[in-house]
Amino acid sequence: MKRILCPSMMCADYSCLGQEVRLLDEAGADLLHIDIMDGSFVPNFGMGLQDAQLITKLSKTPVDVHLMIQEPGKYVHMFAEMGASVICIHAEADVHAARTLQTIRDANVIPAIAINPGTSVECIRPVLSLVEYVLVMTVNPGFAGQKYLPFVDQKIDELLELQSQYEYRIMVDGACSPEKINELSAKGVEGFILGTSALFGKGRPYREIMRELRGEMSE
Repeated sequence: MKRILCPSMMCADYSCLGQEVRLLDEAGADLLHIDIMDGSFVPNFGMGLQDAQLITKLSKTPVDVHLMIQEPGKYVHMFAEMGASVICIHAEADVHAARTLQTIRDANVIPAIAINPGTSVECIRPVLSLVEYVLVMTVNPGFAGQKYLPFVDQKIDELLELQSQYEYRIMVDGACSPEKINELSAKGVEGFILGTSALFGKGRPYREIMRELRGEMSE
């Protein structure tokens, strides 16, 4: 099973963002993950709209926009027009999640649903048939550099069991170390948001790290 590797642009070096995008393109990233935070749904702000516009403009890699904001349905068309290939909303932030997910699909963008560590699988089960990705938060959202929450493994197992009834792929976001990626990949998890635990700040070429994370031999 090919691993879907998605660098989290929140962790990139913003002093040379264009170069970072180019290097991640060349490294073979599958998606560039952009976190949009409003300081309300999560206790932090990031990333800016100008950042998202620049990344979608420069990148040859598809962009995944993770809306950690209240009432995400109001902003679907803005991010679709910006060039997002995937838009992910939080079930906890949208009382009309089904409608918003359909709006995303109608905009010719791939719909995805995210759930926080304290949210049960049952809360999103009614909309699983509407999404192509389920993003499981394995840390409390809003900040990089947190520790993996092991109790979320049970939720991942539940979603793996339900996959036979639906057609979604499972992705995890938060403290995705190389060891954790290997462990979850062996279970059947396909996608991984890559932050400081696996990719950024290592002082090594992204291409080399990404090949290792895919289980390939480095050049």
